[in-house]
Amino acid sequence: KGAKKQVIIGITGKYVSIRDSYASILNALEHCEGNLGVRIGVKWIDTTELEKKGPGAVVGELSGVDGIIVPGGFGSRGTAGKIECIKYARENNLPYFGLCYGFQLALIEFARNVCGLSDANSTEIDPSTIYPVVDLLPEQLKKEGFGGNMRLGGREVELKKDSLASKIYGDTKAFERFRHRFECNPEYIFAFEEKGLVFSGKAPNQPIMQVLELPTHKFFLGTQFHPEFTSRPLAPNPLFKAFIEACLKKPA
Repeated sequence: KGAKKQVIIGITGKYVSIRDSYASILNALEHCEGNLGVRIGVKWIDTTELEKKGPGAVVGELSGVDGIIVPGGFGSRGTAGKIECIKYARENNLPYFGLCYGFQLALIEFARNVCGLSDANSTEIDPSTIYPVVDLLPEQLKKEGFGGNMRLGGREVELKKDSLASKIYGDTKAFERFRHRFECNPEYIFAFEEKGLVFSGKAPNQPIMQVLELPTHKFFLGTQFHPEFTSRPLAPNPLFKAFIEACLKKPA
């Protein structure tokens, strides 16, 4: 109640008419309010509708927001709009936080617009893409039915020393919860890193990338896991807290 600061966070998704779809994200933001003494407003951005408005609409949609979150999701609907939002955030130094699908779509945007792979995509969206920068996890490739065989539950994340992620956690290890079937294709890791993208978190002893960041950006970070699931009222998830802190830093 005594908050004297305020930020507006854009949540870009295709389920924005059903707010409960993002309940855990809203809770994680709420946990940051008391901890940081800030009131957090949310601007809902329907990326399916954004696509219908055509090129340039993203500028108006993101006007007035202090940072954006691209949450988890499935399927192709609304992804083009999300990618446009990610591109705008990257090019305009707008704090960006990608969760699960937001991690994967950030890879696609970077591959297309920085690495020069204009047709890059996820095989979930386009199974015949010539640049499958996001593909099924190796253990999924031979499975014919999906069912409950996702990469699920709490797992350890190995963090790169001196990266933004390791500084936020104050450690070179983290333990977070996962829920995904697709991942960064290991064949493209070098191409991403060559252009300045840093993979600051990975699965121990496996080439499964789990955190990405852009060191030159105000705050540009994506996680393959769901940090909102480990946030608590008196202990906000450190990544959410760092994101809101970045959003509070107004342009000079």
